[in-house]
Amino acid sequence: MMRGKTLISAIIVIVLGFVVLAGYFWPLPVLVSLRDLLLKWAVLLAAVALLVGVVNLFTVHWGKASSGAKGSIYSIVLIFSLVITLIIALYFGPLSTWSLWIYNYIQVPVETSLMAVLAVILVVAVVRMARQRPNLFSVVFIATGVLMLLGSAPLMGIEIPGLYGPEGLRSLLAQIPAVAGARGILLGVALGVIATGVRVLIGSDRPYGG
Repeated sequence: MMRGKTLISAIIVIVLGFVVLAGYFWPLPVLVSLRDLLLKWAVLLAAVALLVGVVNLFTVHWGKASSGAKGSIYSIVLIFSLVITLIIALYFGPLSTWSLWIYNYIQVPVETSLMAVLAVILVVAVVRMARQRPNLFSVVFIATGVLMLLGSAPLMGIEIPGLYGPEGLRSLLAQIPAVAGARGILLGVALGVIATGVRVLIGSDRPYGG
């Protein structure tokens, strides 16, 4: 049994959700205007939530840096990086030369390094799994991972024939099975989002409380 405030929240969410949904299926001027207005509000609220998250991140790490807790040096680096990046973005603009320099020479290398480490960790984890539960799928995964890693760059200058180039085995693996798997994951995510949206619309799930 829903309480009064929860019932009102559920009614508001369900009505607004159906208005936005109807704006896509029945493009009437009134529904389209309401849909666009509600979507703009949602984007604005998301931006405010992001800003609140950044402020909370700064506050938490400021507390760690001030108290001298273990690992506070990382908090100091984070705060320094956050302040410098914010000042440069606000003063010079997000598309300025300095902002793009930070993105191209700091952000991109860090993300690339993390992805490289993740790839190696995945291969090691699968090798350990194959030792415990050897099966055909683990062998296929290990072989695919090794081929992708070897195809990224020649190993100690030794090139393996048929592995490199646009027609090589690595490109075929990246363009056909990998893309198919990624699309399958995206379809699964889309179906999950639709199912969650339907449950919210019918009042079965109430993430807003109650």
